[in-house]
Amino acid sequence: MMHHLLLFLFLLSPNLVGLTAAGVEVTADLDNGADINELCAGCHGEYGQGGSEGEYPRLAGQPESFIIAQMHLFRDRKRPNMAMLEYVDERQMPDQDIIDIAAYLSRITLPTRLPPLKQGAEFDALARLEMTRKLLNIPRIEGDFKAGEDLYRKECQSCHGRDGAGNHRYGVPLLTGQYSNYLQRQVEKYRKGVRIHDPEDPTDRLLNEFSDNELHNLFAFLSIADDP
Repeated sequence: MMHHLLLFLFLLSPNLVGLTAAGVEVTADLDNGADINELCAGCHGEYGQGGSEGEYPRLAGQPESFIIAQMHLFRDRKRPNMAMLEYVDERQMPDQDIIDIAAYLSRITLPTRLPPLKQGAEFDALARLEMTRKLLNIPRIEGDFKAGEDLYRKECQSCHGRDGAGNHRYGVPLLTGQYSNYLQRQVEKYRKGVRIHDPEDPTDRLLNEFSDNELHNLFAFLSIADDP
């Protein structure tokens, strides 16, 4: 139902403000979000970068309202996911915690390359190691990149943004920088009706209109869209 996706109102400010299911306005606690992330990191990585080559998706940089909506779908058992079952019930993941972890993860930036070393500058090995651990560049998928880009520009860009970075204001998830095999699995779920592609139109089957080859080319384009 749409009330789960429109459950929270967000202000574009350093402090995220949301409404709980009971209509209570709360402010995100990023310190608590960091604490919760220690649990999430077992699968999704210390920086929300995902893991096991896309078995666990990247969460870093996803819009907070999107993360919140998905957490509620998991908690209400409306999005099947065995791995999440033991972590998302009312006791372990109340509304405030969902707001806090979503705010924390949405603010993490993952670079796709390391900045060049400045000649003559003092080398900070620890800082360099920290940047290396955050580095995420999705493996390239071979395909017709131009055809994939054309399809993306025509069908996906208006919601997911020109570069596939998503839309934080409207809670539209990023696609570039997400593991390709994870995207492929989710698209299959959308095509089979296991997941809803457009919450405003639950019967939408746009993705069923594309051939497997067209979708492969789309994934190929997304796999290089954020390449340096």
